[in-house]
Amino acid sequence: MNILQHFSVTESDLLRVIREALSKGGDYADIFFEHTFSNSIALRDGEVNRASSNIDYGTGIRVVSGDQTGYAYVESTDIKDLENAARTAANIAVSATPRGKPIEIQERHFRNYYKIEKPWIDVSVADKKEYVQKLNDRIFELDSRVIKATVTLADSTSHILFFNSEGTLAWDYRPMCIMAASCTMEQDGKIENGSASRAYRKGFEFLTDELIETIAQKAVSQTSLMFEAVKPKGGEMPVVMGAGSSGILLHEAIGHTFEADFNRKGTSIFSDQLGKRICSPDISVIDDGTVEFARGSINFDDEGVESQKTYIVKNGILESYLHDRISANYYKVKPTGNGRRQSFRHPPLPRMRVTYMEQGNIPEADIIASVKQGVYVDNFTNGQVQIGAGDFTFFVKTGYLIENGKLTQPIKDINIIGNGAKALADITMVGNNLRIDEGAWTCGKDGQSMPVGQGLPSVLISNLTVGGE
Repeated sequence: MNILQHFSVTESDLLRVIREALSKGGDYADIFFEHTFSNSIALRDGEVNRASSNIDYGTGIRVVSGDQTGYAYVESTDIKDLENAARTAANIAVSATPRGKPIEIQERHFRNYYKIEKPWIDVSVADKKEYVQKLNDRIFELDSRVIKATVTLADSTSHILFFNSEGTLAWDYRPMCIMAASCTMEQDGKIENGSASRAYRKGFEFLTDELIETIAQKAVSQTSLMFEAVKPKGGEMPVVMGAGSSGILLHEAIGHTFEADFNRKGTSIFSDQLGKRICSPDISVIDDGTVEFARGSINFDDEGVESQKTYIVKNGILESYLHDRISANYYKVKPTGNGRRQSFRHPPLPRMRVTYMEQGNIPEADIIASVKQGVYVDNFTNGQVQIGAGDFTFFVKTGYLIENGKLTQPIKDINIIGNGAKALADITMVGNNLRIDEGAWTCGKDGQSMPVGQGLPSVLISNLTVGGE
């Protein structure tokens, strides 16, 4: 198997390390090998003036014994280093009886959701620079008010090898690419900023003239809108969440509360709600690792579990949490393919992949028309969430007032404040325009950052607090 050669290990090496990992007892052990190449280039003040590359290489070894987990990693694949790491993990997760059950290696092959045409390793800096310069130039062409632009292009390629005490042997080739731009515009002495990004699991074919145009138009139009926007009066009111990036609410304020570790520990508001109705029967929420080329998709998770489409909420009923192997064992269910880790230096945790709400059958125009006085929001920058309880504050970069069923004055720099569970329950209309946002979303949890995706059709939340003037 070529991937074994890539990491300079053999099947007998894998078995030796697993035996060492289980030498103090233990219910389960796994080995996670990673070799990642990362590159980035950046343009500022009209020229590419920064480039960097990084190589990360190493192995993480985990031992699970009941509720105890031992984890150790080494920046090496030398057999002696691996055995030492395995002993360290075993000593952390020590139990009474060493495991002596023989292991039969079973090579697994999974469907590939991110087939690439040209690997990043075959692409020169000059080839990348051409597209970075094109994006910068296009931003300046679109509007004479542009006074500054920055452009970044980042790519990475990860070789992953996984083996566990159940005999599962699997490997993956994981590409990632991000292109982002920001622009600064000046009008009558007033300065505004806007940005846009696109991210996928793709190779060099990611870079196209169409991509350049999409990012440039988005960055410039967003910035231009800021000159017209005002900060509205605040208060409690209906809020229409636009399709796409509004999925940040679904991810942050709601999605985390469905992760099984929070529910297992009783810290999530949904800890006792499994199988119960939590929102309208018109609502189904999915976490999906099988969306082709999506930033958050994976062929298999970092515990060797095949990727899948998981209904968290189906027709208003809380149907499943998001599980890694540990939580699945606790709940006596199958893992959902949500065991993910930032790198070989980190143990896996239940994490989201691409989280979205299924679309309904109502046109967005009809949703807006149903609101007499409220706001429409579709461009978020950041926010704060109390994971577990689900209380949130999100900062809205731009949106619109809704007056008598129509979008009127552009608005900017407002907060929307609420509780995730209540907001989900207060969704009264679901649009027919689901869009998976393709921005460079990254999720942080317990000190680990992971690439994720999110999406939403337009929805009406009957009541949220809007922080304005």
